[in-house]
Amino acid sequence: MDNDKTRMTKSELMTNDEARWMTFRRLGFVIPLAFVIRASSFVAISLSIFATTLRSADNLGVLGSKPKWVVLENYQRTITRDEFAHLISDVYCTHGFAADLIKIDNDAAQILTNRESHNVFTLQFAPDANSKARIPRLWRPAKSLPSAKPNKPLAGLRVALDPGHLGGRWAKMEERWFQVGETKPVTEGDLTLRVSRMLASRLRKLGATILFVRNSTQPITSKRPGDFKELARKILIKNGLPQPRPDVLDPNDSEKQQTIRWQSEMLFYRYSEIRRRAVLVNNKLHPDLVLCLHFNAEGWGDPANPTLIDNNHLHLLVNGSYLQDELDLDDERFEMIRRLLSRAYDEELAIADTVAAAMAKATVLPAYQYPTTLTTTKVGSSGYVYARNLLATRLYRCPVVYCEPYVMNSKDGFARIQAGDYDGIKEINGVARKNIFREYADSVAEGLAEYYRNARGL
Repeated sequence: MDNDKTRMTKSELMTNDEARWMTFRRLGFVIPLAFVIRASSFVAISLSIFATTLRSADNLGVLGSKPKWVVLENYQRTITRDEFAHLISDVYCTHGFAADLIKIDNDAAQILTNRESHNVFTLQFAPDANSKARIPRLWRPAKSLPSAKPNKPLAGLRVALDPGHLGGRWAKMEERWFQVGETKPVTEGDLTLRVSRMLASRLRKLGATILFVRNSTQPITSKRPGDFKELARKILIKNGLPQPRPDVLDPNDSEKQQTIRWQSEMLFYRYSEIRRRAVLVNNKLHPDLVLCLHFNAEGWGDPANPTLIDNNHLHLLVNGSYLQDELDLDDERFEMIRRLLSRAYDEELAIADTVAAAMAKATVLPAYQYPTTLTTTKVGSSGYVYARNLLATRLYRCPVVYCEPYVMNSKDGFARIQAGDYDGIKEINGVARKNIFREYADSVAEGLAEYYRNARGL
């Protein structure tokens, strides 16, 4: 089958912390398939078809919850027709959507809540910009923050730092681990945690209140892979493997995704972990902004004998660019509409563009160019920012800026990671460089400071 994955580099796959859905027909079903981040030629079997059978008429994503459409009543008449249509066509549904899902009239939008029941939610538009009702939200845009001094541009701002992935013993499970000879292993979850702690110090000095989504190598979720073994087995059986293998015998096995162990691990670290982080962000931390901190990578082959490459690049992500098959899922459609109505996009894009410019200046990295436009939409003015539907950027109910600088297995990136944390400037591969962790933290802090100074008129 010709699909998007065949044209995507591992760099693109590794930035996508939510499965990407394509469809194919099998045994009379239309089964969404998840594109996986872990390096492999096999497209992982989707969990949503089984989840649907468990929840009757509900059509939900992996480990998703039945959406509470009544919540959207709070957004009645908070947006004009033109604003809504713009966000739908230019930000969130750039790949189109089925005609029955969203119908935009002059005075209201009809949004399908469930295909089987044919129920719809009616969103009433404000007649004009002057008559819009107040937007209900717990986060505050820059212009709503209290007054501040120029040297404290982040005063009053609540920033949640979300170091991507897991560290320590979990890194190999996530396949965010590689090692060259006897050098120190490169583990993304540990790298992002180091950067987040450096960044926290810098942002506090600028006046921000710092909240950690993860501040250790341990998972946030209380679940473990063993909790998902039975679900993983049923998923594999449902998708045509009547006797799935229980374990992965060889890490380089091209069919390891067809094992109960691999599927249960993915349920744990990909879906349970990110959804639990979202609960923490939304119900306890209540930040004004979430910064998701990651390092990028391209295909490295055998993690014990990885390939180092010349490519090194930078990009940032904001929520948007939903695929048509994602919009078919009731919970993803609901989450998209709620996010659209909160107007998080206007704030997060402006922040992302400013931070991207600061990071580009500090790192001197070129902008990453996605090899296809099937999953992303380039947005903003910096040339470094894409809209993409990731689980974290969709579920966190505030502006989210998702940073993807440096290719860990690039020759330059690897050398700088191995150099570790050091003071001042050091020559690496013939170039005088600040250490990579401080450069990352400094550039993000500088970008945030610039954005909030300008937005608050300081």
